Amino acid sequence: MTDPVPTLIILAGPTAVGKTSLAIDLARNLSTEIISCDSRQFYRELNIGVARPSEEELRAVPHHMIGFLPVTRHYNAYRFETDVLALCHRLFRRTNRLIMAGGSGLYIHAVAHGIDELPDPDPALRQKLKEDLEVQGIEALQQQLKKLDPGYFGEVDRNNPKRLLRALEICLSTGRSYSSLRTGKPVPRPFRIVKIGLQTDRQSLYTRINQRVDRMMEQGLLDEVRSLLPFKELNALNTVGYKELFAFIDGYWSLEEAVEKIKTNTRRYAKRQLTWLRKDPDIRWFEIDQLVEIQNYIEKKMIR
Repeated sequence: MTDPVPTLIILAGPTAVGKTSLAIDLARNLSTEIISCDSRQFYRELNIGVARPSEEELRAVPHHMIGFLPVTRHYNAYRFETDVLALCHRLFRRTNRLIMAGGSGLYIHAVAHGIDELPDPDPALRQKLKEDLEVQGIEALQQQLKKLDPGYFGEVDRNNPKRLLRALEICLSTGRSYSSLRTGKPVPRPFRIVKIGLQTDRQSLYTRINQRVDRMMEQGLLDEVRSLLPFKELNALNTVGYKELFAFIDGYWSLEEAVEKIKTNTRRYAKRQLTWLRKDPDIRWFEIDQLVEIQNYIEKKMIR
């Protein structure tokens, strides 16, 4: 008998671990569809550098939330939560199981538990803070946040400029601390949630990352980056794989140095993803070759 309770299966893990192929295999076996939770794949102009699923993969299983935004559009986790909940409401009318796959921890949290609505960034303020970062360095932003919001300063990744910039934008534009605007209260969902984490040993993951970066370069990542030069200052393009090649084009590094920077920064990004995801006690971790075990776990969770 089909379980009448709709279930969202969240497939999470670090970049390059193999989420795309496993999600497709799982979706085929469960006769369902995939919602992307990779914040870098939302933008239609970004393709090679964000490892967007191939046309063949997109045809194999219906995908949602991929390439639906222009790079000029501001988007955040709160809007993603709203959009995905509306999408789930529609899709659950024809299936009782959906897969959401990706490694963006904040966006996963937004869908699973809810996130506080925060004001959109002020473009002028954001530009000023970026200039402060370039001229004074990240330490100046750290000290400013420590003064304005010591609570959030104590928990934020202080070496992540995006997090620092966003928190300072909120503090300076609202006159309130970022912490005071984050209630963090879980919001009940009208569907069951099953969280699956994909992992592999560190050396295997790093090898996969290095090989994928080489493959991206062979596929024409540099040409893709060149086509996006008019948008290089946008937040959507301040991301691994693009910013390093912008620096090469600007003459800061050789192409070989830029490619090595992409590999290094991607490994660091994967480490941050795992640190975030492993804080979630609801995630059940599996190796990337355990498709059968994953399916069995999902079936057991769905009959409870």
